[in-house]
Amino acid sequence: MGKKKPRPRRSFTPEFKAEIVELCRRGDRSIGQVAVDFELTETAVRSWVRQAEVDAGERDGLTSSERDELAALRRENRRLREDVDILKRATAFFATETR
Repeated sequence: MGKKKPRPRRSFTPEFKAEIVELCRRGDRSIGQVAVDFELTETAVRSWVRQAEVDAGERDGLTSSERDELAALRRENRRLREDVDILKRATAFFATETR
């Protein structure tokens, strides 16, 4: 029994995701059927539909722009914490040097 190689992670354009969401919303086909037709995972399609509902205000949650802003703020916060840590170490180093 050989192990299956994992499929490489794919990325999709926002236009493609919007098209898939529109196909699901029309109601002609189920989310599962759309996923099979386009060789996507059902989980991914469901998350795209859910996020589109949040962005449209039909469901509670963080919109895409709010998610992007939150990610940027977290990156900045991490960088600032690293800067503070470096400054603390430098202060401790120079404090011992001057004694």
